[in-house]
Amino acid sequence: MSIVHTAPPRWRRREGLVALLWMSPWLVGFALFFAYPLGATLYFSFHRYDLFTLEFVGLDNYRYFLVDDRAWVSIRNTLWFVVFMVPAQVIFGLGVAQLLTRLKAGAGFFRTVLYLPSLVPVVAGTVSFVFLLNPSGPFNQFIELSGITAPDWFGDANWAKPGLTLLAMWGIGNTMMIFLAALLDVPKHLYEAAAIDGAGGWRQFRSITLPTISPVLMFSAVTGVIYALQYFTQAMIASRVAAGVTDSPGTAFVPGYPELSTLTLAQWLFHVGFRDFSMGYACVLALLLFAVSTLFTLVLLRRFRAFDQGGDR
Repeated sequence: MSIVHTAPPRWRRREGLVALLWMSPWLVGFALFFAYPLGATLYFSFHRYDLFTLEFVGLDNYRYFLVDDRAWVSIRNTLWFVVFMVPAQVIFGLGVAQLLTRLKAGAGFFRTVLYLPSLVPVVAGTVSFVFLLNPSGPFNQFIELSGITAPDWFGDANWAKPGLTLLAMWGIGNTMMIFLAALLDVPKHLYEAAAIDGAGGWRQFRSITLPTISPVLMFSAVTGVIYALQYFTQAMIASRVAAGVTDSPGTAFVPGYPELSTLTLAQWLFHVGFRDFSMGYACVLALLLFAVSTLFTLVLLRRFRAFDQGGDR
């Protein structure tokens, strides 16, 4: 007959209190910086709120979202950045890191040069990039030397988003360094064994490199998607510089130049909330942004988990 020893209720309560004490910093932070803001956002979304008056309007803000053309334009543009800019950053960062691991000489120099753009302040880098890519800038002049007509990157609605994507790829220093650290950590004997078995470079990359660095890939993809969904500063500065608009008194600027092609959901949320002072409707857009970010994160985590399990088999 076995005897099961159970802790007395008082001791178990004491353990629970100790656990809560150690968790209290996280619980307080979660309540103050996540639960309360989320609850307040949900509450204000049912009201007409201009920072001075508060009026309950029910679902009117949600109904207005369904017919807000600029909100839907901003959603399409934001999804474009998620679908095209994030993979371009990840693939380019991984490719550059892969090349750096194969350099025999000068790796430190090239590593420093490629990382430096990520240290440039966002506003200064964006302004410089818009000037470099303007119709008479050095980048377009270099393209036209080959007989190709260079586009008006930030003045043409068809090229504005690709121009911002080039800007994002120019500043992939942080992503590159993370991938470089992960690639250097892959055990060399795995490549040697694969080479003995006759595996080529692509097969080694597919069967050894990708499964080994999959946690880093997942981190880069998830953070990249969240960043793209909140894309704001570069698009706002580029559109202002290209349009020649300043923040001088009396000027009214609607983001998204040219032709709303660079209008993102984060920009429209800011404009609605802090320019039009429609805080209730801005809360609806904020809830939408939170829901989409959560959905993308869950889908990516599930896909990478399935990839890891497939690699294990």
